[in-house]
Amino acid sequence: MNLTALNQKFGIDQQILFSTGEGGLPVAIITNKYATAVISLYGAQVLSYIPAGEKELLWMSSKSLFKEGKAIRGGIPLCFPWFGKHLTNPSLPQHGFARLSAWEVAETSTMGNGASQIHLQLHQSADTKKLWPYDFSAVVTVTVGETLELKLKVLNTDEEDFTYSDALHTYLNISHINNISIEGLYKIPYYDGFGDTPIVQQEEVLCITKEENRRYVEHAANCIVTDSGYERKIRVSKTGSKVTVVWNPWIETTKTMSDMTADGYQTFICVEAANSYDDVVTLKPFEEFTISTTIALEQS
Repeated sequence: MNLTALNQKFGIDQQILFSTGEGGLPVAIITNKYATAVISLYGAQVLSYIPAGEKELLWMSSKSLFKEGKAIRGGIPLCFPWFGKHLTNPSLPQHGFARLSAWEVAETSTMGNGASQIHLQLHQSADTKKLWPYDFSAVVTVTVGETLELKLKVLNTDEEDFTYSDALHTYLNISHINNISIEGLYKIPYYDGFGDTPIVQQEEVLCITKEENRRYVEHAANCIVTDSGYERKIRVSKTGSKVTVVWNPWIETTKTMSDMTADGYQTFICVEAANSYDDVVTLKPFEEFTISTTIALEQS
């Protein structure tokens, strides 16, 4: 569907506009009394969320590739139907195919409180079946209001059970990595990187001083990122997830990433809701499951 048709069918005057984004990729631009946001139809990826009168809450790499077949580095990429490398075939796309797929607009609406909502959908295709042999229906719902809420609902439309992992890979925009601390993870066990031995966090608040790739398990509570440089707190809450990922590549790993500047790691932290490790999702035919994350700004 071209942009004219999208705007005629799903555009909402002075609130939701479909336009051409970077790299020629189609985007939905949402503007209301609460915030402005940009959502890419490629990957169903939230690229930007700016509360009214505030700074951007999501981070985007200045070297991000806005090109079909490549992942967009920043915002909230969707990892589905696997998180990280594929367990049996590492040649398949890292983090699955959802973030590399063109999603269709299913519905848009204005909610009673003035927030805006868009639903994007993805179903199996010949291309997805080359990578994952199941029939499915995935719906992403983005609600832009006083907070930013992102939901991923997956329905098994196959004749067989299937199991998947996922993550809502949220990049938070921060003043500097040295200025932040993260609450909500005290005494929570985590795996360091892809290690198989759990470690219990002993610090009441987590400060980032090196590369971190922590996968906290049995964790469903909120995380609060305090940023002394921007004098604000960002609350990250979630549902449908018992795994929280905290990631920053630090200096050496950033050097290996062609879509990030050498100092890019200094201005973001990832705090992600995930279904992985012992929290993967298995669905029988016609069963569905939803994971969500909500990003909220609180003044420090």
